[in-house]
Amino acid sequence: MIYTEFLDDLFWPTALPLIITEDALSSNAPHIREAQKYNLHYILGVKEGDHAFLFEQVKNAQNAGQTTEFEIVDEENPEIVHRFSFINQVPLNASNQDVLVNFIEYWEVTPKATKHFSWVTDFTVTKKNVYQIMRGGRTRWKIENETFNTLKNQGYHFEHNYGLGEKNLSLVFAMLMMLAFLVDQTQQLSCKLFQAVWTKLRSKRALWERMRSLFKEFAFESMQMLYQAILYGVKFQPPIILYDTS
Repeated sequence: MIYTEFLDDLFWPTALPLIITEDALSSNAPHIREAQKYNLHYILGVKEGDHAFLFEQVKNAQNAGQTTEFEIVDEENPEIVHRFSFINQVPLNASNQDVLVNFIEYWEVTPKATKHFSWVTDFTVTKKNVYQIMRGGRTRWKIENETFNTLKNQGYHFEHNYGLGEKNLSLVFAMLMMLAFLVDQTQQLSCKLFQAVWTKLRSKRALWERMRSLFKEFAFESMQMLYQAILYGVKFQPPIILYDTS
């Protein structure tokens, strides 16, 4: 989610271009106009049940031979066929016919099943770039599974946030969770010790639990020592009891 009140501070004419990829709830005129306002590219999912006018326009264009349709065989797996249909500059809906979008419909055909997807985008679609745009649209599931699902279910406890709280406390907590996630992602990509510990325990949830349990009982000098303790094990000794000498 992008908080629009911060956009003026985040984006400026020399900023690197960004591409928004979102689900069908975001395929509405106000959201697209906001993206255009800040020069943001977009690849947004659309569903026939929610965008009846758009799909009707596309169907009429198909009947008139105005859409481009073709298929290609996957280079790595010949059993996969990528089938495309697209058209540029169609109105998003009946109420906002001035908002013109470029429409892509895609089928992934395999011997076992056929998957169907559709998107709208501001990129002019051609036979040369439609595959790349499709891959961009489908990365939303990768983001959903590897980011949002991880934050919610793999020990970060990042649930839906319905407000900033008093004096932005909820936002501070959310940013701290994202900062922790960034550190962990960096280690996941570049720290072989972290990778070895994660492989040993198989899940991040188990890793966090083990880290917490050891951290509560031992005085580690560094995160490296903590990871080594998890990877190689520790020798448990009888505890030193601290008596009350007051």
